[in-house]
Amino acid sequence: MSSSPTLLTRPELIDLHPDPGNLCATVAQGLARRPRQLPPWLLYDQEGSRLFEAICQQPEYHLTRLENHLLQRHAQHVRRCCAGHRGGAPVTVVEFGAGGARKVTPLLQALRPAAYVALDISATHVHTACIRLQALHPQVPMAAVCCDYGHLPALPDHPLLAGQRLGFFPGSSLGNCSPAGAVALLRHMATLLGPGSLLLMGMDQPRNVAAMEAAYDDAAGVSARFARNLLLRLNRDLGADFQPRHFAYQAHWDAGAQCIEMALVSQREQVVSVPPLQTVVHWDAGEKLVTEHSYKWGLEQVQAMAQQAGWRGVGRWCDSQDRFSLHLMEHGSLSQC
Repeated sequence: MSSSPTLLTRPELIDLHPDPGNLCATVAQGLARRPRQLPPWLLYDQEGSRLFEAICQQPEYHLTRLENHLLQRHAQHVRRCCAGHRGGAPVTVVEFGAGGARKVTPLLQALRPAAYVALDISATHVHTACIRLQALHPQVPMAAVCCDYGHLPALPDHPLLAGQRLGFFPGSSLGNCSPAGAVALLRHMATLLGPGSLLLMGMDQPRNVAAMEAAYDDAAGVSARFARNLLLRLNRDLGADFQPRHFAYQAHWDAGAQCIEMALVSQREQVVSVPPLQTVVHWDAGEKLVTEHSYKWGLEQVQAMAQQAGWRGVGRWCDSQDRFSLHLMEHGSLSQC
């Protein structure tokens, strides 16, 4: 009778969270914009990360179910592509924006990677996720990195990151960026992952407007609580005095920009104090604070952006109605599988 694999030590947490001073500067810049807009990573404190996982379970939010199905169905295809990549040595899976890390299991099972490293802005959330995953996959060394990966100069100098890397970027998260921002982020990922690296990315395609808007404004109101939690975070971390009940949540399709825009809209004329900014912020009735965008691009647009960033397609898999797709890319290669 064979024994089960020995459980590895508790996954390490590498804390590279942005300096608190950066938070103040980021908020000041965002509130000075017109329309006012803050970067999406501010949504993901511990409570925000919990609420986002709840959003993914809502019946209107089809992305997670479609992506999980594709990952389970095509993980072996990804493995075969990786096996033919630069000698077939085991890769280290680096997940960008891992959150609860609930999508990566099919890849860990199929690839049997050299290591798994999760990057996320919420230290507690990502570390807890890695501890849970380690118990499920004791044979895979793991580490959690708390960081804003979009502005990370380099991956940590760590033994688990020494080998060839496969970036994993699920959830259509590239859509939080404008087209120019998406190209810049893909270039940045190539720099972080290193020459000849691979990237597996999930992308949501455009479809019926009502269905897209419902995905970001569910009937249970979880998306609204997720957005308003941003104001609670600003109150907690910056001593602001936002009144979340005075802001309505909205998510609407902007056909010109090809994106869902999510925003908190002031329901009255009001003044909000943010002490570290040494000023008060005046809000007109109807004035909005944009919390995030979700751009929706077709296949040709995704391929064009990837090529601008130096990535070349290796494989693509989609559901039967072409609503969601997985893109496997190699940096600087024209190879196909």
